[in-house]
Amino acid sequence: MTSTPTRGSASLAQPDYWWYRARASLLDAVLGDFLGDPKRVLDVGSADAPSVGWMAGDHARITLDVDPRGLVAGRAVCGSALALPFADETFDVVGAFDVVEHCEPEAVAMAELTRVLAPGGRLLLSVPAYQWAWSDHDERAGHYRRYTRRRLVHAIEQAGLSVDRATYAFSAVFPFFVAERAARRVRRGSRSDSTGLTPVPPAMERLLMGLCRIEQRLLHRIDAPFGSSVVAAATKPDR
Repeated sequence: MTSTPTRGSASLAQPDYWWYRARASLLDAVLGDFLGDPKRVLDVGSADAPSVGWMAGDHARITLDVDPRGLVAGRAVCGSALALPFADETFDVVGAFDVVEHCEPEAVAMAELTRVLAPGGRLLLSVPAYQWAWSDHDERAGHYRRYTRRRLVHAIEQAGLSVDRATYAFSAVFPFFVAERAARRVRRGSRSDSTGLTPVPPAMERLLMGLCRIEQRLLHRIDAPFGSSVVAAATKPDR
């Protein structure tokens, strides 16, 4: 992951922002069943642990991030997704949530995530959707690209993995996302706070979270045809 501490995840500065709380629930809805009962889990790029609390369990879990600010000594490693400091086939599950868009070359990051997976292991991913939605927030965060579902599936398959599920997420609040991106273009981020996150009044936050709770229930059963994120689960073939 090539972003630096000054351009890293805004969640480190504002972990209670509504989007991060909603993302945890939506990731659980889509990917929770694919976590299984692993012995060893690698969480790449999630120094903001609350967003992946659903991955907790009795298994050994190591967090890796290029930004050391959110890492916990003894349970975390400061490192890059482009050169993971682990032996081949070390982990039963690897999670990389809003990570791959920070990586260039993409193929190197995907190869590394795949390399450290044991045969039969699962790769769990999320990425931001739609290049047309590119804004100053992406530039602040150190993104290289945004994705469609097809684009992410292609990257996964090129890495030699089999896609188990791929869906959009944040579809229930998608109209608000489109409006927010249009507003950013008009004001060029002037009303965003220092993290690049758009301030949301309490009443609007309650509405957004309520819509995401409805979507969470739906994502347990069906895939979404659009949304501001793409979420996927894939399996590394057995030998």
